[in-house]
Amino acid sequence: MLEKITPVILTFNEAPNIGRTLGKLAWARDIVIVDSGSTDATLAIARECPQVRVFQRSFDTHAAQWTYAITQTGIATEWVLALDADYTLTPAVIEELSTLQPSSRISGFRAGFIYCVGGKPLRSALYPPVTVLFRHARASYRQDGHTHRVEVGGDVEQLGSSLLHDDRKPWTRWIVAQCRYMRLEAEKVRNARVPCLNWPGRIRKLRIVAPGVMILYCLFARGLILDGRAGMLYTLQRTLAEALLSFYLLKGDLSIVQRIRKRHPLEM
Repeated sequence: MLEKITPVILTFNEAPNIGRTLGKLAWARDIVIVDSGSTDATLAIARECPQVRVFQRSFDTHAAQWTYAITQTGIATEWVLALDADYTLTPAVIEELSTLQPSSRISGFRAGFIYCVGGKPLRSALYPPVTVLFRHARASYRQDGHTHRVEVGGDVEQLGSSLLHDDRKPWTRWIVAQCRYMRLEAEKVRNARVPCLNWPGRIRKLRIVAPGVMILYCLFARGLILDGRAGMLYTLQRTLAEALLSFYLLKGDLSIVQRIRKRHPLEM
């Protein structure tokens, strides 16, 4: 099965991560990287791998970037392994991929993740399973708030082994990214009808409640208090993300009130 798979990776200033990710793809005959204009050593590291083909495209949305990656880069295999630059395959994942024999009705496989902080695996995390392996002729991407979703025509099954999510970029990069992501997510939450939301979305609708809930949920419900500093750092990350989301929701509420006051000053 491995010879039928082309790994595809999106990059932007991923020098702290890309070497580890590529190091687990030595089995691949062809690796496609779509870069958004990296200014660090990302591309120099990538080009040390002889199987890598690099494409550059200015970033607009994740969905558009992925659509370009799977349709415009000359992928010759039937299957695509779609990876973020901080996803790392484990020996168990590689072994499982090598033995897959999917029937024609199966169009993709989703995988769970072991989340790492500074290289240390956590016992639990909030990172959801992702469809990472799929027949690219049956796949399309759409934007969903701050993130993107791949929609696959056909059945999607679960891999038995998990990938590592191990992002070692500076915290400043993470904070900048979260500001952008949560601004987009706030629009999605604000415009969503409550019956259409899952329970985390409904809690987010309450604005300032979510950050406090996140602390308790991560530390105690998920047991991250037992992971020491790494668990505390992850909890802090998720709490800061929820605080940013609450900030953008409240800021949007204030903007709406101000617009109403301008239109109907006497009624206010």
